[in-house]
Amino acid sequence: MKDILTHAEAGVMTLTFNRLERKNSITSAMYAALADALEAASADPATRVALLQGHETVFCAGNDIGDFLNQPPAGADSPVFRFLRGIAQFPKPLVAAVCGPAVGVGTTMLFHCDLVFAGDNAAFSLPFVNLGLCPEAASSLLVPQMFGYHRAAEALLLGEPFMAEAALEAGLVNRVLPPTEANAYAQAQARKLAAKPLGSLVETKRLMKLGQQGPVLDRMQEEGASFSRMLREPAAREAFTAFMEKRRPDFSQV
Repeated sequence: MKDILTHAEAGVMTLTFNRLERKNSITSAMYAALADALEAASADPATRVALLQGHETVFCAGNDIGDFLNQPPAGADSPVFRFLRGIAQFPKPLVAAVCGPAVGVGTTMLFHCDLVFAGDNAAFSLPFVNLGLCPEAASSLLVPQMFGYHRAAEALLLGEPFMAEAALEAGLVNRVLPPTEANAYAQAQARKLAAKPLGSLVETKRLMKLGQQGPVLDRMQEEGASFSRMLREPAAREAFTAFMEKRRPDFSQV
């Protein structure tokens, strides 16, 4: 599909967010395309590494709000949950290049990547509470593990953006580069990985994540149930209505 570009070369499957007119916000169809591509990459012996990237000005603005409200997740087999399980269970190296805004799932997907390279214009945010919702993608588990509790509380409860250098300090990002260089650098690193023995890459990743995948999938399920419930409650309705009407939400009555 045109909104997710897929390109395979030199053992690297590159998935590019290509919806710049909507800041690469993700629709249900895009989630399905991403989930299908990751599943294919996992099964294809010619694919050794997967790479997620956007444009040098924007990585991903999170969910497309209109599409999300019209097609809310309906069960564990909905495209968004298929994608989240896909990145959590992807057995091969998963690399990301992030420039500009990375909002909501644009940030939480990165906690499942093995290497993340950011442009110095990257701005990460986890605004779930501000939308009357709760974290997803097991971020309520993974953010405290990586950031420590207090910095995780700052990111998840206040929901304010943090920049590339802060992400580097917290361990979310491996290296910060000029935005015009980030995608190419990530591609070069992905090709370095692809030149290594696949069995060693897969086994090393499996061992590093040993004991974590079960809790991650359990937390995704718990978050998904809460997220789906909260999506129907007054706080989320007020937040999304305010977003569509381009005004500040009023949570004083919810």
